[in-house]
Amino acid sequence: MDLNSFREQVTGTLIVSAQAPDGHPLRDTTTIAHLAAAAVAGGATAIRCGGYGGLEDIRAVVEKVSVPVIGLTKEGSTGVYITPTVASARKVAQAGAAVVAVDATFRPCADGSTFAEKVEAVHGEGALIMADIATVEEAIAAHRDGADIISTTLAGYTEHREKTPGPDLELVSEIRKALGPDVFLTAEGRYHTPELAAEGLARGADAVIIGTAITDVSFVTAQFARKVEEAGK
Repeated sequence: MDLNSFREQVTGTLIVSAQAPDGHPLRDTTTIAHLAAAAVAGGATAIRCGGYGGLEDIRAVVEKVSVPVIGLTKEGSTGVYITPTVASARKVAQAGAAVVAVDATFRPCADGSTFAEKVEAVHGEGALIMADIATVEEAIAAHRDGADIISTTLAGYTEHREKTPGPDLELVSEIRKALGPDVFLTAEGRYHTPELAAEGLARGADAVIIGTAITDVSFVTAQFARKVEEAGK
């Protein structure tokens, strides 16, 4: 899929992340594929998946849905762990992902690779590359080095930007101002209500990626349970 086709399909829409870490009740590849299909049935125009389920989850979701898949691996839990190497980026593309999401922060990668090297590898496999960033400076650098898509995925999860209680809406506005209207920008991270998702678009995002608030049944249940328990006291 080329960038123009991807933009045409997802601009102004919702992308859903279907992932579950090790030990989570939903940590099952077949379950992840069904969650992805349910999200598409509800209106998601693309699916972000992989994570600790890795290539197996990506292949299963690609087979299950007809929308573009944004794939990634999670290797470890600290530092650079989202598709952290050139080899892992290639494998995600080879698993069928239309877009490969990689950590594009300024932190060092395990294999010593640069973001530009991952761009070259992913493009060589015929896929697009999404730069998961945490700061405006990282967004600017990723765009310079060939990112097709910029995503605010890591805002608040590195030492370079303070974590906001909800989504970092200001970061979306800052990136749009810095890079202009032509850069494809997705807002991701702590968008836990439909209203916040709409605000992400209003601040300048082309699309919004939501995971936990849609596909984590435990999280959603906990929100209801807390309100019900408060009302029952």
